[in-house]
Amino acid sequence: MNLELLESFGQNYPEEFDGTLDCISLAVTCAFNKRGTLLAVGCNDGRIVIWDFLTRGIAKIITAHMHPVCSLSWSRDGHKLLSASTDNNACIWDVLSGECEGRYRFPSPILKAQYHPRNDRMFLVCPLRHAAVIVDIDGKHHVVPLDDDSDLAIVASFDRRGKYVYTGNSKGKVLVLSSTDLEIKASFRVASSATAIKSIEFARRGDCFLINTGDRIIRVYNANEIFDCPKDTEPEPKHRLQDLVNKTMWKKCCFSGDGEYVCAGSARQHALYIWEKGFGNLIFNINYINLIILLLLWHPVRPIIASISSGVVSVWAQNQVENWSAFAPDFKELDENVEYEERESEFDLSDEDKSVTAGPHKEDEDLEVDVTTIEPVIAFCSSDEEVEESKILQFLPIAPEVEDPEDGPALVPPMHGGSSPNSSRKHRVYDIPLEGSFTDEVHPLLSNKTGKEKPTSGKKGVKRLAKQQ
Repeated sequence: MNLELLESFGQNYPEEFDGTLDCISLAVTCAFNKRGTLLAVGCNDGRIVIWDFLTRGIAKIITAHMHPVCSLSWSRDGHKLLSASTDNNACIWDVLSGECEGRYRFPSPILKAQYHPRNDRMFLVCPLRHAAVIVDIDGKHHVVPLDDDSDLAIVASFDRRGKYVYTGNSKGKVLVLSSTDLEIKASFRVASSATAIKSIEFARRGDCFLINTGDRIIRVYNANEIFDCPKDTEPEPKHRLQDLVNKTMWKKCCFSGDGEYVCAGSARQHALYIWEKGFGNLIFNINYINLIILLLLWHPVRPIIASISSGVVSVWAQNQVENWSAFAPDFKELDENVEYEERESEFDLSDEDKSVTAGPHKEDEDLEVDVTTIEPVIAFCSSDEEVEESKILQFLPIAPEVEDPEDGPALVPPMHGGSSPNSSRKHRVYDIPLEGSFTDEVHPLLSNKTGKEKPTSGKKGVKRLAKQQ
């Protein structure tokens, strides 16, 4: 994958449907690693399916939970994967071995789990009807302060470098806190009237972030301007993105990998809207099937979007047009076969028909070509870095599938790149006590399930897994 050979002046957003990913069971959530080479998909039967996104093949299956996986997050180097389930558990997995390194039990359902962008020993958890919690991998935790103790509908997210934690409540109030000492650095309101904040998303490049609110408006802010405005004021966003005609309610929003576009998915139908961040104008919208979007994700470095609706992972990409003239300037495309006329001196060692007046022939000079130095790809480096990470996990090794021999000892085939819950390696279990949590609450994924989306039974899942092997 050579990103420098991509078209620099062409459009950088997807425009057509590019197929689906069959995860054997119903998909609930998904997450790309830092370079977009691996896609982790959480399923309703508790399994995590890791796809090699370049080959569109399954690289590993981890039997993670007994209940649906509701949130996934990769560590910065891609070696760890954080998962949260509707059984109130959050787990850290070693991607290569598929082993569980730690299990964290919460008293209430978990809505979101996010790794710290720069520190894989810390992650953020948003429990249902409770303040956000920053958890250390050793089991220590710190509750993020609230602006109003009576308002427990909290959404939270790390900024792109993990220096601050942004929290929003149902009254339209946003707090910016330091991730180290949880001191409030800034606070503002998104609107004069109370409107619920549904999500906060940050761009991978640049200083912009967006806030999706209940008034059907996506507000794009500059993080540097937030710290300059007085506290508890209403700063003017850079753009207000909305559908003025249909008054669409946005289910999920995200930035493009380069931060130049904003994509949003409709909560009513499977429709994707793409705006240009610089001017805030709508440049493209995609309508495919009348299904509700559950999740929306933009590829980190390529113009590709992955969405989940009704348990199916859909991929949206560009229409690739072959341009052979880019390799040979004199290349001509022919509608039908033409008889080629060979020149007399075309295959001669020396061109006898060459003009004598062209001047003396210059010999090619020997140039030294450096083939050992690896120059960093700008798309893989953060804005504050000049060197790529060398220990990042990009691909997973896949063992070849060998048919059972007719004669010889019977070998028990291992699970397809996964691990069983009763693994020989014991992981540590941590209980995270939360004061004032609602232990009798039901996760929204379980309460909003329809009759068509029933979880796959255990026996059926085993048969399907056997076929996959």
